Amino acid sequence: MADGKPVPTSTARALAVLDCFSTRSRVLTLSEIARMLGQPISSTHRQLGELTRWGALERDERGRYQVGLHLWEIGSLAPRSTDLRHAALPFMEDLYEVTHENVQVAVLDGGEVVYVERLFSHHATRIIARPGRRLPWHVTAVGRVLLAHADQALVNEVLAEPLERRTEHTTVDPDELRRELAKIKKNGYAITARQVELVSMSVAAPINGPGGAGVVAALSIIVPARGADVPRFVPAVRAAARGISRALGASGDPDPRP
Repeated sequence: MADGKPVPTSTARALAVLDCFSTRSRVLTLSEIARMLGQPISSTHRQLGELTRWGALERDERGRYQVGLHLWEIGSLAPRSTDLRHAALPFMEDLYEVTHENVQVAVLDGGEVVYVERLFSHHATRIIARPGRRLPWHVTAVGRVLLAHADQALVNEVLAEPLERRTEHTTVDPDELRRELAKIKKNGYAITARQVELVSMSVAAPINGPGGAGVVAALSIIVPARGADVPRFVPAVRAAARGISRALGASGDPDPRP
């Protein structure tokens, strides 16, 4: 122990290196990683060498580091993602054919949503979400659907944290969000407008897991904020979400409300 603090294990140090990478920092130099970790360049260089030899990282032609293919191969085996994607894709494709709008599926991880699959058109509304991308729960329709069905302790925890304002329309008032979550749980769907970007709105519905697992994911489409008759998309989104739930083995009708 140093200064009363436990010395990080080699595994913890390796994970800390991988944690430096994000959607905003996909490519990093040796000095950038060392600075983010707060450690000497020499020891960081040794860590990066080991991770690169294993395949967790790769180096580009300029000597910068990025996530490696072998790490992606291992990550793609996660059942929470693969089983869901396998069940969801046929229904996502049907929903896309009906709406010709961006279709996506996400899961909840703490106070954030993680997108696991997306279908999109270059002619549809531009969105920032993509597989592997994280966004705060409160700015997305999928996030609100997932929190509406989450454990109350988690709801209280995330509503106690400062909420990021992405646009002038982003809802950050905890009491207002609590009322919205109750409404979503009652109605069986969520609609958000201009919460992430000013150009888009979203419709989302819950996806239930096997047996009595409850809500494990959410399905949504992204539509233009201007000129779109958003409520008309609700039945199609809910029907597709029910189909995915049945494909996952949800017991009974996961969304019995008309």
